[in-house]
Amino acid sequence: MPRRYIEEILRARVYDVARESPLEKAARLSDRLGNNILLKREDAQQVFSFKLRGAYNKIFSLDAEARKRGVVAASAGNHAQGVALAGHKLHVPATIVMPTTTPGIKVDAVRRLGGKAVLVGDSYDEAKEYALKLAQESGLSFIHPFDDPKVIAGQGTIGMEILRQHADPIEAIFVPVGGGGLIAGVAAYVKHVRPDIRVIGVEPEDAPTLHAAMKAGRRVTLKEVGLFADGVAVRQIGKETFRVARNLVDEVVLVSTDQICAAIKDIYDDTRSVAEPAGALAVAGIKRYLEDNPMQGRDLVAILSGANINFDRLRHVAERTEIGEKREALLAVQIPERPGSFLRFCRLLGKRGVTEFNYRYANASDAQVFCGVELREGNEERQKLIHTLQSKGYPVVDMTDNETAKLHIRYMVGGHAPQAFHERVYRFVFPERPGALLNFLSGLSRGWNISLFHYRNHGAAYGRVLVGIQLEDGERKAFESFMKEEGYRYTDETDNPAYRLFASGG
Repeated sequence: MPRRYIEEILRARVYDVARESPLEKAARLSDRLGNNILLKREDAQQVFSFKLRGAYNKIFSLDAEARKRGVVAASAGNHAQGVALAGHKLHVPATIVMPTTTPGIKVDAVRRLGGKAVLVGDSYDEAKEYALKLAQESGLSFIHPFDDPKVIAGQGTIGMEILRQHADPIEAIFVPVGGGGLIAGVAAYVKHVRPDIRVIGVEPEDAPTLHAAMKAGRRVTLKEVGLFADGVAVRQIGKETFRVARNLVDEVVLVSTDQICAAIKDIYDDTRSVAEPAGALAVAGIKRYLEDNPMQGRDLVAILSGANINFDRLRHVAERTEIGEKREALLAVQIPERPGSFLRFCRLLGKRGVTEFNYRYANASDAQVFCGVELREGNEERQKLIHTLQSKGYPVVDMTDNETAKLHIRYMVGGHAPQAFHERVYRFVFPERPGALLNFLSGLSRGWNISLFHYRNHGAAYGRVLVGIQLEDGERKAFESFMKEEGYRYTDETDNPAYRLFASGG
């Protein structure tokens, strides 16, 4: 690798706006994985991302005339904030073209920093095309988010800091990859100073830009990329970044959306910081790498590249985390349609926590239950549970890895049930503790037939259940009296228009 990158990195002008981010041990994750996991906390920068390094270094290098005309950039968000901040610091007008899919928190941040945000297209590539047009028409300097030596050098200062902060042996440094600016800069420095350290790229399975290029031996353009990890949603690796990376990067690890979500939780558990999906890629990569390359007691570094995530996305992250960590099984189970079936089924689950329980009466013979179950031992425990249920005569379909089930069907179990005669619907609230759902079902095992059941564990202090019970004339009073005696708080929802319109029985 040309010596000029080492010189560029050593001379990079980044610390006018960037700080030397801490390299912190992730104690909980380290204990779990049996290795020393270190997090390079680029989420601690003032724009919550590493991108200000390369952006500032590039804009600082412009001559006075170019600065006066201004700059333009295309970005899904983090580079945009870096350009906006650099422009503000250096008194350079900055226009940032952002895809319409960019999280609002990043758009607002650009405007707050004094940048002009323009939303165009559904992807980075469309935004880039428009930004280049603006640059040509208005004489603005285009600040590339990754494919520029000055930008690469700015990001390379992260590698320089890691080696300065951790003089002990390092097995590998895991780097998130989008367009390749970060990994090119880090690899250029690390491989020159400590060639024994492995540099490993991490990409989402649905945006494998570097992985595909290294496999083909040339840059390739992906037909489409997933947008969950929007910070790395790039269809093609940069020309210069690939020239550097192909010679210096040891390998690329691909991770799933669920694995990224699990990594976000891992980071939160250790730091109380919420990483964005792209920011959590490196941690997900370490976990995936150790599955295929078991080792103990090694030092592994993950670059936590950013923490710009929309708050409303946390719901999706939380729901997918347990599956990504292999701590939840989603099962479709057929049970006999008769009183007590629910209770017998729940007893087979043992002391495992139930995360979700959906059921709607369909016919008089069998019932289909959609059930989420907490796991302590991953896939091995899931297979044992399925075997146990099948040995007791319960047909089971494993839907843990079924995207349609996870994204849609789990929320659609229900509908009208014309054969559920004399149905009344109640909403219950009870303290959420181990065995609470089983105890609740035990209280219903007095001959009353359950025709609708919906429960989800929201991680709150109280469990919330919607139950449909078939009650003949005269049974309602006895049922409600029993529930009061058992101490269950309930609300009769039989006349609720939501139930009447979408789920009512006969």
